[in-house]
Amino acid sequence: MEETKTNALTPQEQKDEEMINAAFKKLLDTYLASNHRRKVDIITKAFHFAKQAHKGVRRLSGEPYILHPIAVAQIACEEIGLGSTSICAALLHDVEEDTDYTNEDISNLFGPKVANIVEGLTKIAGGIFGDRASLQAETFKKLLLTMSDDIRVILIKISDRLHNMRTLSSMAPNKQYKIAGETLYIYAPLADRLGLNKIKTELEDLSFKYEHPEEYKAIEEKLAKTQRERDAIFNDFTPPIRAELDKMGLKYTIKARVKSPYSIWNKMQKKHVTFEEIYDILAIRIVFTPLKREEEVNECFNIYVALSHIYKPHPDRLRDWLSHPKTNGYQALHVTLMSHSGEWIEVQIRSDRMDDIAEQGFAAHWKYKDGGTKNDDNELNRWLNSIKEILDDPQPDTLDFLDTIKLNLFASEILVFTPKGEIKTMPANSTALDFAFSIHSFLGSHCIGAKVNHRLVPLNYRLKSGDQVEILTSRSQHVQREWIDFANTAKAKGKIQAILRRADREHQREGEQILKDFLTAKDIEPSTPNVEKLVQFHGYATREELLLAISEKKVVLDENDVNYLRGKTGSSGWRRYIPFIGSRASSHVSSVAKAFVKGIDRKKTLMLDEETLEQCHLAECCHPIPGDDTLGYIDERNNLIIHKRNCEVANRLKSSYGNRIIATKWDTHKVHFFTCTIYIKGIDMQGMLCQIADVIHAQLNFEITRISLETKDGIFEGTLVIRLHDTDDVRDVCNALKRVQNVIKAVRVN
Repeated sequence: MEETKTNALTPQEQKDEEMINAAFKKLLDTYLASNHRRKVDIITKAFHFAKQAHKGVRRLSGEPYILHPIAVAQIACEEIGLGSTSICAALLHDVEEDTDYTNEDISNLFGPKVANIVEGLTKIAGGIFGDRASLQAETFKKLLLTMSDDIRVILIKISDRLHNMRTLSSMAPNKQYKIAGETLYIYAPLADRLGLNKIKTELEDLSFKYEHPEEYKAIEEKLAKTQRERDAIFNDFTPPIRAELDKMGLKYTIKARVKSPYSIWNKMQKKHVTFEEIYDILAIRIVFTPLKREEEVNECFNIYVALSHIYKPHPDRLRDWLSHPKTNGYQALHVTLMSHSGEWIEVQIRSDRMDDIAEQGFAAHWKYKDGGTKNDDNELNRWLNSIKEILDDPQPDTLDFLDTIKLNLFASEILVFTPKGEIKTMPANSTALDFAFSIHSFLGSHCIGAKVNHRLVPLNYRLKSGDQVEILTSRSQHVQREWIDFANTAKAKGKIQAILRRADREHQREGEQILKDFLTAKDIEPSTPNVEKLVQFHGYATREELLLAISEKKVVLDENDVNYLRGKTGSSGWRRYIPFIGSRASSHVSSVAKAFVKGIDRKKTLMLDEETLEQCHLAECCHPIPGDDTLGYIDERNNLIIHKRNCEVANRLKSSYGNRIIATKWDTHKVHFFTCTIYIKGIDMQGMLCQIADVIHAQLNFEITRISLETKDGIFEGTLVIRLHDTDDVRDVCNALKRVQNVIKAVRVN
């Protein structure tokens, strides 16, 4: 019977079958080679069930769909170290979402644990959250809720995301930007937080590759060109270290760690430097097997002492992650040494256990349960509890929710002390106010200041590692609206916003009564359509915002409102003289522009030519110009807004409203001018301003709108605001400025 079936297969089906069986065999071999219990039967059962459920379905790349769940299970098993329950859940993760099978079916066949994980991984269906809600953010929230009960949910989700990123080339450009942006904004930091360093790096590099292909290729080429130079440094630097480690009788490996393309590019963007100006591309990693497992921390320090006899260490660049591991369990000793050829080189010292945890994260801890790593689980639980705290007080706005999650769950950390000497781990950039809320909400709400290292400081004082903090309170103190700007942690911001929302509800009720009385007095019905018209007229996004503004006297209702509601919207009143007041949000988008936006095919790349640019807006947050990597965002009012792909606002939009993102490409012909700002720095000398002015005068293809320069201690720096055609013009201007004697730097900053 089986033979007849096989013979009936077409050549393509036979090829697919062979491919599927080979992938599943590889998965089983990987699983059997691990330390997990042998539960092959349940994995095989899950495979056959998923294969049957996805039968006949293909991915956009053309391969059978079942290969995707197998690949996800392979990553979960091989690269994260998960066991049979996770492998089954990975094989079944799309069954509930994409087929007619229910979560109950999965529970009956594979048990409640597998079913709960699959449920946590299933996207939320559309249509129940309203027009303004973000399904992406809601799905992520659901993921986190399930994760706080079972960490395997997020580990499988990261495996799923990694495989999707590896096969992203078959997607349409707008989908690529959505998925890459979401990955960079949420999943890469999440992988980092869970200690999955290798996966985090790959997710970042793949996102970078799809969002900025030219920059990615350029950095890859430069890394390849400078490989020989790095090899020479490595070969010169390591022999004395090897000799010393051999003397100590250690079993070890020394690896060269090269900075990833994304982290190089990120540093170039943040510090406005070129590839050639980045000096920490190469680092050395020493991974050793300790002579005694319980002495591994001491052995790390012994290696450091031995190295400091060979090379001089940098006094300010010792990073001790041994005594105080990172929240993700990362442990290592980082030291920066001066080589004999005069270069600073970072050396990372870690045991084999620490290296496993650095690459595989919390999952690797299970291998060393008997090795005295009890604190690791506590750290994980502490982190999961912080997620639960945030979810207990969810943000009403989904973008705010994502920002809140990102604020401190993914931030680097500092260590601060209480007056009694207890250590508290806080996100980097935490303020005294954040510290107060981290201890207790009451303490935060009534905080009037703090003493840091026995010195009085304000609420917005930025804490540093090693600070001792004492919070000062007063019962007469209450939460102020400006405190939102003082807080940098999710917990503090969430609590402040919750208190302010309660106060706002009171004010909104007052505003509602004022509005009702005003409309009634004018014989206008205070109906929902009329209120919505006023919301639009005054340029607010929601009814609540308008009511609050009325209560706080920011909006004073008058005859203009009455005329607008009665349809007398002509040119009467002072509003017509001020273009961005009143009904700015709707009246200044022409019907032509709205029709143009509605007619855009979102699956195709939109060409940004002179005609198209008249129908859209260039984002004020990032000031894109022709030549920049850009994307389009269609807002709820059908405005098309062009952002740079690496813009912070665009990253948030990709992560929450990815279905409104469209791919764009420039097709301009040096007709229109665009504003850009160039930062310039150099050594001040007589006639410097004249030389800069001469360079600008010689460039005939742009307009200068503002020059701002300042000199201090013989160094000048400032900005030039210029109107030009595209990024080629920017490059020409910067190169011309750099040719001026004593100009050290000239770079675009927006």
